[in-house]
Amino acid sequence: MPRVIRSASLLGVGLLGVSVLSGCVANNPTSTHTALTVDSSQTECAVSANEAPAGSIRFTVTNSGDQVTEFYLLAEDGLRIVGEAENIGPGLSRDLVVQLAAGNYFTACKPGMTGDGVGKAEFTATESDAAATVDVDLAAQIDTANTNYASYVSDQIDQLVTGTDAFAAAYLAGDDDAARTLYAATRMHWERVETIAESFGDLDPKLDLREADLEEGQNWTGWHAIEKDLWPAEAEADFEAYSAEKRASLTAQLVTDTATLHEKVQGLTFTLSQQTNGAIGLLDEVASGKVTGEEERWSHTDLWDFQANVDGAKVLYAGVRDILLQEDPDLAASLDTEFAALQTLLDAQRVDDGFTYYNDLTTAEIRDLANQVNALGEPLNQLTAALVL
Repeated sequence: MPRVIRSASLLGVGLLGVSVLSGCVANNPTSTHTALTVDSSQTECAVSANEAPAGSIRFTVTNSGDQVTEFYLLAEDGLRIVGEAENIGPGLSRDLVVQLAAGNYFTACKPGMTGDGVGKAEFTATESDAAATVDVDLAAQIDTANTNYASYVSDQIDQLVTGTDAFAAAYLAGDDDAARTLYAATRMHWERVETIAESFGDLDPKLDLREADLEEGQNWTGWHAIEKDLWPAEAEADFEAYSAEKRASLTAQLVTDTATLHEKVQGLTFTLSQQTNGAIGLLDEVASGKVTGEEERWSHTDLWDFQANVDGAKVLYAGVRDILLQEDPDLAASLDTEFAALQTLLDAQRVDDGFTYYNDLTTAEIRDLANQVNALGEPLNQLTAALVL
């Protein structure tokens, strides 16, 4: 079976929102700052310099394209937005001012405010006396973390819609190679926010139900119903390929249900406990399905899902980490260590732009992954109590 699955999007594994993280503060145009310009076109995101002294930095973003655009400053890990300027119309400019700690970042633009974005480039904040740590009121930190996560969820579902449309078009046209290429990479956007998607009633089973979980008489739709048809060699011997009519019905339902999910996440708000419990829930998803190889029965792309669940849990943890450092620095240190150890094991399974197929893992490799999930799960399960109780 060819390795045709690609990895995550141009903007990295996720976006958050305007943030107060790692020494970053909300816009304050009156402060002394370094001034940079950004030209956002249809194909480029040209920043006037790729480094600046740490401290207050102003990005003046001008839209030279013909679609509304957004500009993002991403953290080094690709999981967080340090700042964003949104809804910049053609010919218009907007300022983004951020207080940056010294370190590595990325800049990127998203013309049309959908899809993966363009022009992702490295940006460095160099050591500077101006890079003071800003005291932020705890309540403001919590509000920021909640707002950031809502933005992250919205962005992941935006990318899920774009990827699903392309996947459905390829599958409907009978281009199975292209559909298999898009399958796991698109599903990663779902898996990163899976616990949120699961909160909307029957949308989760419509989109993500496994055949083993079907109830008598239940109509099977969604990703895994299509997965079985795309990897028929892995199905049972008497499996019959779907008709053109069934393909059309499945793709129409998948696109419709994904669009409904997109509508439902608009304007969502979150509490601190929802975030911490969401991180715990995503790791539970890994333990209950991905690490067992039960999620992707025919494609064996479980490690893509595994990574995406971990991505989502890391985003949630990163959003509250500064708060946890004040409340329980030992727990923060433990979580840092265990997340890094799990990521090291996953990175060892990277192949080209994807991962090893799950059925190619050795028993020892699966055991190591399971043990590390358990090792991370123990301190992660303490997160809500440390921050909420």
